[in-house]
Amino acid sequence: MTAQLHCFGESGHSYKVALMMQLTGYPWQPVFVDFFGGATRSPDYRALNEMAEAPVLVEDGRTLTQSGVILLHLAQRTGRFMEGDRDEILRWLFWDNHKGSAQFGTLRFLMNFLAPEKRPAEVIGWMQGRARAALKTLDGHLATRNWLAGESATIADLSCCSYLFYPEPFGFERADWPHVDGWLARIQALPGWKHPYDLMPGNPSDRAAKEDA
Repeated sequence: MTAQLHCFGESGHSYKVALMMQLTGYPWQPVFVDFFGGATRSPDYRALNEMAEAPVLVEDGRTLTQSGVILLHLAQRTGRFMEGDRDEILRWLFWDNHKGSAQFGTLRFLMNFLAPEKRPAEVIGWMQGRARAALKTLDGHLATRNWLAGESATIADLSCCSYLFYPEPFGFERADWPHVDGWLARIQALPGWKHPYDLMPGNPSDRAAKEDA
């Protein structure tokens, strides 16, 4: 049965899962979540995910939420992207959800998807410091290795990379972090890789196309 991924193009957490399924040839189809239209706050969506977040994976009568959980589920189903020390993979997966994506995603949202007059300058400045600290950790770890937790790409890499592929500025420039830049290039070279806006619906180019129609 084809899995359904409730997602939207701007969601880095959704991209982690969509990329995993794209790289493994997993049978899936996207179900667009109109996050900016308030869909995740609706009673119907909260019945699907009480946490009111994306992504949500629906497959074989099961509903899974939280990108880390879904990545582990897909790794078990496919036998892919878990080669290496499981504890090390989980260490970076949990680090990303606390120190990496938690900073990058929130900062990107505050700087790009809020109206300019609503952007909290002090909060943004504080979070940029936390994002730089996370990037320093990531860049330093990758200085002596090609992948985060093994000799090949794992779900740790797919989790940690997601927000770093988006074009909206939040203080991250690949040229400033050479080891991160090389790592992202290696991920892009994986057979089947796609940019988040080419993989999921509901992204800015989709909206622009509707406005032009």
